[in-house]
Amino acid sequence: EIHTNEKEVTEKEVTLHLLPGEQLLCEASTVLKYVQEDSCQRGIYGKLVCTDFKIAFLGDDESALDSDETQFKNKIIGENDITLHCVDQIYGVFDEKKKTLFGQLKKYPEKLIIHCKDLRVFHFCLRYTKEEEVKRIVSGIVHHTLATKRLKRLFLFSYATAVHSNTPTNPKNHTVMFDTLEDWCWELERTKGSMKYKAVSVNEGYKVCERLPAYFVVPAPLPEESVSRFQGHGIPIWCWSYHNGCALLKMSALPKEQDDGILQTHKNFLDGIYRVIHRPPYEIVKTEDLSSNFLSLPDIQTAYSKFKQLFLIDNSTEFWDTDIKWFSLLESSSWLDIIRRCLKKAIEVIECLDAQNTSVLLVEENASDLCCLVSSLVQVMMDPHCRTRAGFQSLVQKEWVAGGHCFLDRCNHLRQSDKEEVPVFLLFLDCVWQLVHQHPPAFEFTETYLTVLSDSLYIPIFSTFFFNSPHQKEMNLGREGQDAHSTPLHLLTVWDWSVQFESRAQALLQNPLYVEKPKLDKGQRKGTHLKHQRQLSLPLTQSKSSPKRGFFREETDHLIKNLLGKRISKLINYSDELQDSFREFYDSWHSKPADYHGLLLPHIEGPEIRVWAQRYLRWIPEAQILGGGAVAMTSRLVGMMEEVRSLQEKINERHHHQTALPAEAPSLLRSSARLSSLFPFALLQRHSSKPVLPTSGWKALGDEEDLARREDEFVDLGEV
Repeated sequence: EIHTNEKEVTEKEVTLHLLPGEQLLCEASTVLKYVQEDSCQRGIYGKLVCTDFKIAFLGDDESALDSDETQFKNKIIGENDITLHCVDQIYGVFDEKKKTLFGQLKKYPEKLIIHCKDLRVFHFCLRYTKEEEVKRIVSGIVHHTLATKRLKRLFLFSYATAVHSNTPTNPKNHTVMFDTLEDWCWELERTKGSMKYKAVSVNEGYKVCERLPAYFVVPAPLPEESVSRFQGHGIPIWCWSYHNGCALLKMSALPKEQDDGILQTHKNFLDGIYRVIHRPPYEIVKTEDLSSNFLSLPDIQTAYSKFKQLFLIDNSTEFWDTDIKWFSLLESSSWLDIIRRCLKKAIEVIECLDAQNTSVLLVEENASDLCCLVSSLVQVMMDPHCRTRAGFQSLVQKEWVAGGHCFLDRCNHLRQSDKEEVPVFLLFLDCVWQLVHQHPPAFEFTETYLTVLSDSLYIPIFSTFFFNSPHQKEMNLGREGQDAHSTPLHLLTVWDWSVQFESRAQALLQNPLYVEKPKLDKGQRKGTHLKHQRQLSLPLTQSKSSPKRGFFREETDHLIKNLLGKRISKLINYSDELQDSFREFYDSWHSKPADYHGLLLPHIEGPEIRVWAQRYLRWIPEAQILGGGAVAMTSRLVGMMEEVRSLQEKINERHHHQTALPAEAPSLLRSSARLSSLFPFALLQRHSSKPVLPTSGWKALGDEEDLARREDEFVDLGEV
């Protein structure tokens, strides 16, 4: 439950609600907030404030937000609120020239532009604000968002200290946190891996390695003293077991040494480790070195930096000016290619586990970035439990939080190093979105769930994404308060969605099209039933490419091949033997009906990897389709489901009055004609009045006759 501090700052009818522990730092009155889609010509007046948690604009034109239509409202972050950690860049406009703001300012801008990490763009005019207030608010915002911070000064600790609550986790939330030995033993039993692997407590108290969790799983014959020899480096750590006995393992590489004696010691140690995991009952193990033959972190960082610029649009004019070259800019960013490479690498690992009955050992320098990404994708594709909400959340806890992914550094929450800021977790969510988009009935959660999860990376009242390791979290909690009688801090977990959303809004995180695993009668054949399930859900699936047509479909448009084919061919650069093996496995799976409760593979051909429109385009009104898009199809299907449900109720009334029926679908989905394709984030956005093709576009294309002669050169790609 979110508490509201009694302290309130009031101007006219507008009230600033402060969270417990939140303090007002500076404010400015008579600030004009521009309307983005109106080329910065109109706006609303109000007060701009900065606290130690957020930047907030308090306008007096917020009556529309109280409409009953706006059910998807965050209880912590308002529409005009920006958490300090969500600020990406700040620009000032001086004499109509836009300049980046940082450090100590000698001159103060007449306009302030804030680019956010969730891709919102805010414009504030300061011409009518008092000079002293301009200095205070601009200096305050620049300092509190861009200056280097200390961990203990994060609002996370202020909030936890002020709340003084030791509220247990929501009992309805079945997320496994993987912070106890019992959690790991439970996961071993669930995946039938307990015969070959064991949970160990050798790192309890983090006396062996601060990078590893207190508890983890290793091969059963491995001596515990081996774990501590090189501080956890060179040790195969268990991630997951497949039903055929194969396992997915990860290892942090031993540090590179120049000394021949040390190198020989390392080699002897690794030889001993490999002998353990290659002996029966263990399957053959294939080593996959992600540091040498896969993506690099700078690749990901560079690609996303280019990619996000496509969506940080200052106004409608800028949007339409870039529209004509949008696909070229998208391709040059390489972000979709990186997603494709990640999915392809996961499928290669799956082929080893499933088709070759071979265990896979992922190796990386610290096994905390690309190892987390690939191992998580493999489990989402192979384990239907990870496609439920509780299972997916447990997966994130296991592979990312307990696995030691450096969220603090990778999200640059402390602003200590821009070079360390790499959106690895966001890349993972984008890859999962591709799967959700291609196989909707296989997932219990929606794309909206993934979008709000990505937003939660920047909300510093949840501990989930604000530490580099479990050790760092425990050390900072343990030192809070020297008084022996003081109550330990209770930090919230992001998985309790009631903190951010009312129950009606939470319904939009649950997929009404999810096909639950059927409960089979003893005499019923499983294969027949699954085929029937597939027939029921055919309208929801994407068209499959025939394996006879090779890696590219023959009917793929010539232009798409020209745009995407050359770049893809560079990425698919492995030996002919591996290519043939991969192709056979990939095409064989896609030639059969999908089992939503078994192995699930994505299409990775050029046009199948798409832009996650809901996350990246939701703040751009011009990108909306009013009454259309995926939400319109979902709305129709939900309507059909409710009709079936109603008929089922009538049947049940005649037979024993049974009432155990599925939960009702979100009511907001029932009126698709009034919804935007970017629902639920763009429900009230204004529709753009700009032409479909901008004036500059017509000039570039020539006159109508010339356009007609060249019409074959252009195709409607639909969704990217």
